Amino acid sequence: MKNKFGSINYGQLLLFVLIAWFIIAFLIFPNLNVYQEIFFKNGSFSLDAVEKLLSSKRAMNSLTNSFILAVSLMITVNVVGIALVLLTEYFDIKGAKILKLGFFTTLLYHGVVVASSYKFAYGENGLVTNVLANLFPSMDRGWFHGYWAVLFVMTFACTSNHILFLGNAIRKVDYQTVEAARGMGAGAFYILWRVVLPVLKPTIFALTILTFLTGLGAMSAPLILGGPEFQTIAPMILTFSKSQTSKDLAALLALVLGLATIILLTIMIQFEKRGNYMSVSKVKSALVKQKINNKFANVVVHIIGYVLFLIYITPVALILLFSFTDAKSISTSTITWDSFTLENYARLFTSMSALKPYLVSVLYAAAGSIGVVALALYASRILHKYKNSKLALALEYSLLIPWILPSTLIAIGLVMAFNIPRLIVGNTVLTGTHWIVILGYVIIHIPFTMRMVKASFFSLDNNLEDAARNMGARPFYTFRRVLLPIVLPSTLAVLALNFIKILDDYDLTVFLYHPVYQTLGVVIKNSTDAEAGIIARAMTLVYSVVLMVMSGITMYFVYGRGSKEK
Repeated sequence: MKNKFGSINYGQLLLFVLIAWFIIAFLIFPNLNVYQEIFFKNGSFSLDAVEKLLSSKRAMNSLTNSFILAVSLMITVNVVGIALVLLTEYFDIKGAKILKLGFFTTLLYHGVVVASSYKFAYGENGLVTNVLANLFPSMDRGWFHGYWAVLFVMTFACTSNHILFLGNAIRKVDYQTVEAARGMGAGAFYILWRVVLPVLKPTIFALTILTFLTGLGAMSAPLILGGPEFQTIAPMILTFSKSQTSKDLAALLALVLGLATIILLTIMIQFEKRGNYMSVSKVKSALVKQKINNKFANVVVHIIGYVLFLIYITPVALILLFSFTDAKSISTSTITWDSFTLENYARLFTSMSALKPYLVSVLYAAAGSIGVVALALYASRILHKYKNSKLALALEYSLLIPWILPSTLIAIGLVMAFNIPRLIVGNTVLTGTHWIVILGYVIIHIPFTMRMVKASFFSLDNNLEDAARNMGARPFYTFRRVLLPIVLPSTLAVLALNFIKILDDYDLTVFLYHPVYQTLGVVIKNSTDAEAGIIARAMTLVYSVVLMVMSGITMYFVYGRGSKEK
């Protein structure tokens, strides 16, 4: 069969039709349906939802709070994130390797696990609160909630991108420019401000926009720590979505969040096109860590480094420690030698009720990560083989739709689109089924997976495929036996990262899951509620430790092992 793609067999055509159906059914239709539900609910154009939103004090306060949080995080996360990178990569700090281990804990846990961990450490019955209450008996034990608690947690939880991307960028700074500035009499901090940081501006700007978007769509921290006085958009969307009469408000809030995301990403792209901060040196030399000659400044920088280390390591250490203690110790945040036990871990493997959320999450994570990798592999193959085709370009842009939409809008779109039988999915109802949860996971991980898998395909030598074709190999055989083995290592790394991210997901799952099949993210969130039992709290600690161990192993094989091999 001949067409714009050249020679293509019926099997390839069927796969292309299936991927086109997936894009139309799950990436385009649900989002268009959101607009229809908001503005054309009764068949005619109406702004009733907008009027309800503007007249809802709770909704407007949540919008205001989200933007306040987003702007605040732009400042605090950059200050802390840049400080972490300078402490571990730029300045010569004693014990920098130990500090780096503490700062890298943000890569081990995220989302609802982070929020619950900080609440366990700093909450009303947390160990830190107990220590402070002993020092200051008149203090309010419920001090850790509201705007400042959310800002504190998210500031230290959102620096993982700085650790990864800004750390990588600063290692590429040309040391010759630093030496030249020093030769002209410039001091260490002047060089940092006028020579090093300008080179990092594109990365810092991109991270700033991503931080703003993270704050704008924050779910877990405001939900767990915000309290009634600090509610943001995402938790409010969740609240409205549970009521049949206010689902249009939930959809409209999600739409506002989506529009804000699109506008900010557009601004980021435009600024990146205008920016030019690259080093002009033709021969670059590796950056050498800088000593701080001023004794007072050196002491201050060291103190800042170790204070930050304590902040990062405290929640992780307490979770690990108390996961091996009995119920009384967990409820009172006190430890004695008699408190230690393996009962909590034994319960994970002997009690089906304790093991069930873990099994459910593992099955969902496996299905979602394998599904999105399979989709990305085939789509990347099309983009690589038919890169000059307009249809291939349309395919690429269509698969990037989830990149510009927050997970809350994607979830609301899926729920509202498939809560009734739809012809496009065989007249079935997907809302409340396992399939819609897996679809949600696949959709939100498409952009990252596509970006990584596509990069692997475009690094292939085209002569390999030509040689296989000349030897009479069919396209599928060439893909399976020649191309796939080459891209498989990086593909498996992406699959592992997606698996870990899905395991404890809450922000998307809470909209889509079936109550009978609660995932780890949902169970961990529920354990932070006041009415949660002590067994549930104990198991949350065990779940968190297991998740962190799995994340650590994954990060080692994806990043650490690769760097050693190089």
